[in-house]
Amino acid sequence: MARQHPAFLAHERGGAAVEFAILAPVYLLMLCGMLAYGLYFGAAHSLQQLAADAARISIGGLDSTERNRLVGTYLDRHASGYMLIARKDLSFTIGDDPLDPTQYRVVLRYDAADLPIWNLYPPLPMPSRYMVYGATIRQGGL
Repeated sequence: MARQHPAFLAHERGGAAVEFAILAPVYLLMLCGMLAYGLYFGAAHSLQQLAADAARISIGGLDSTERNRLVGTYLDRHASGYMLIARKDLSFTIGDDPLDPTQYRVVLRYDAADLPIWNLYPPLPMPSRYMVYGATIRQGGL
């Protein structure tokens, strides 16, 4: 005697809806992750570029005091012009490298708490809230 299946098991309608219900959360999590890390990496790139530009500005200074003034002024005036960087969240350490006085160092520390990525899906593994980048440049001459 052949066993008969209930009528609802024979229907294939709604299969796409079930597949969507299973895959949609995974897809949305991946999409949020790409968005979050894209914004974070964009801010990190801007911060690294700002550090390099500030280090290059120091070349115009004749002594340590003038170099520090030039770099500090540049950071104060131009930091907000870099994508995803807010000047109020930026702190910096500038000056001659303590290990090699022929090098000038710019170290930037950025608190990324104001980036919109922290409000995304909670189980998403997020990067560190603080970014630190630096640049070193040789002080004049060969």
